[in-house]
Amino acid sequence: MTDIVFIKQFKVQTVIGVYEWEKAIQQTLEFDLELATDIRQAAATDDLQYTLDYSAVCTAIAELCQQPHELIETVAEKVAAMVLEKFPTKAVKVTIAKPAAVPAAASVGVSISRGCW
Repeated sequence: MTDIVFIKQFKVQTVIGVYEWEKAIQQTLEFDLELATDIRQAAATDDLQYTLDYSAVCTAIAELCQQPHELIETVAEKVAAMVLEKFPTKAVKVTIAKPAAVPAAASVGVSISRGCW
């Protein structure tokens, strides 16, 4: 049995991009995550220690984004690896949108899935 804890539209301001002008500004990245876990013990006990603390996941993502990156693909891989290492999940899907990247598009981005679903 797999349960999903999700985070939608978590926004982080960071330096992201390959162009020189992008390296001089902060831009918004928008994260959606799905984290595979077992929530039964948390549900039975009503105790946070038995589930994923999504606030802690968001804090960890924000900390990771304090470093500048050129590619959202790099950020996605780093986020997935960090989540799998630090949190009680066996799989994660990370979607990152970069809303301001292409003026004619509402958003562009990347989505990766890592771990054992």
